[in-house]
Amino acid sequence: MAQDHDHGHDPAHHRGAVAGAPAHQHVQGHTHGHTHVDFAEMLPLLVREAELFSPAYTEAASWLREQRPEPGMVVDAGSGPGVVSCLLAETFPGARVVAVDGAEPLLAEARSRAERLGVADRFSTVEAELQDGIGDVEYPADLIWASRSLHHVGDQRAALAGFVRGLAPGGTLALLEGGLPTRFLPRDIGIGRPGLQARVDAVHEEWFTRMREDLPGAVSETEDWPALLTAVGLRHAATRTFLVDLPAPLSDEARAFVVASLARRRDGLARRRDGLAEGLTPEDVTTLDRLLDPDDKASVHHRTDTFVLTALTVHVGVKPEQRSAGPAPE
Repeated sequence: MAQDHDHGHDPAHHRGAVAGAPAHQHVQGHTHGHTHVDFAEMLPLLVREAELFSPAYTEAASWLREQRPEPGMVVDAGSGPGVVSCLLAETFPGARVVAVDGAEPLLAEARSRAERLGVADRFSTVEAELQDGIGDVEYPADLIWASRSLHHVGDQRAALAGFVRGLAPGGTLALLEGGLPTRFLPRDIGIGRPGLQARVDAVHEEWFTRMREDLPGAVSETEDWPALLTAVGLRHAATRTFLVDLPAPLSDEARAFVVASLARRRDGLARRRDGLAEGLTPEDVTTLDRLLDPDDKASVHHRTDTFVLTALTVHVGVKPEQRSAGPAPE
């Protein structure tokens, strides 16, 4: 699962986390017209985004360490290419880390990354979709990290209940959902009608709604994540938001991410059966094409005002300890 970022729904974050379809388990094999997401195909973008956003993930992991100092087993549910999985392995040096995802190409990348970073001796992968939990993990998890993977499951509440079953008593679930859309451009970019990115984001919101409706077993759910944690038997312990703030001028890596993200949005528009989405005009599409044209000095390849700004929100729930049976009656 890749992780997504946009609006809490974009598949680049964690599978982790991209601006064209929602991140993070990445539900391989769900092909529903223009809402299909092929996370294996998105591998380079997923890696680029997760690496770019690593400072925020590192801050989030350090915060989790304050609450759960020494977990023995950490599961990354919807791990994608394993960037955050390996970061968790570094944050919790005494833990075994299991990356769970539905796409074997992403898990292969996760294993290779763990090998390169020297954590492979306590790192493993499980290929599984997240509809029923965290798959065939050997031991209950002390900490489950699920970053923008839950919203790729039709019945989110049932998947959360599966996560809870995979938690050890007293274990912690860290759910990254929500936050804010990733922004790249100022309101007025000097070409086209001002407010282009807000309109493109609105089109993506509609895409996201349709994507959720097309998922197998889709169940409508109010996105009150703390309430959902409570509904599946966890105690909501905390919520915190982490900022990704890469101001202009961008590094080459960040600029490449912006280009890839906008290109994915543009490709999504081209695949829509209903032509241009409501809210976008032919002028908007022309402006988007100019922003992606490397020969155009007004493009994001050359602009000095391009930035990356988003917010990642993590909700933490704790599984109650099992009560002792007490002394036997006399």
